[in-house]
Amino acid sequence: MAEEATFYAPIDVYVNVNYDASIMSAAVPAAAQSQRDPQRIYSIAELAREFGITARTIRFYEDEGLIKPRRQGLTRLYSAGDRTRLSWILRGKRLGFSLAEIKELLDLYQVDSTGVQQLRELLRRSRVHIDDLQRRRRDLDAHIQEFRDVETQVAAELRKRGVDPDKD
Repeated sequence: MAEEATFYAPIDVYVNVNYDASIMSAAVPAAAQSQRDPQRIYSIAELAREFGITARTIRFYEDEGLIKPRRQGLTRLYSAGDRTRLSWILRGKRLGFSLAEIKELLDLYQVDSTGVQQLRELLRRSRVHIDDLQRRRRDLDAHIQEFRDVETQVAAELRKRGVDPDKD
């Protein structure tokens, strides 16, 4: 068990940076936030509450093979490592990564426990996403400019016909 907690500990540093502190403090007691116990076991309800998602979402990620909680009868028992993986999954989704990409990034840590391979791949994929978003931004800016041109031309035509373009 201690090996699993150590296995995931370095990842946690990179994941929690962007979480809203007000959400975290409301969901998790201050003592738990300041000092996470790597041996702690979480229930599905605790994780759902902490991350502001549903238990169904967590079960979906489990079905997709992204997290693998232990079972005690019908009860799912989530480790600190599962919590960290869930944090990575949610951040990856917010950033626009597909579940397949997220799984690949998470699985890289099992290949290289230093995390270097994982970080390099994350850097590479982040750059690809940045390039794509910048291309989309240029496309949106061009569309906006085209609509502004149309707006200017139509308003001028309405004025030419004696109609106030700003009145309905």
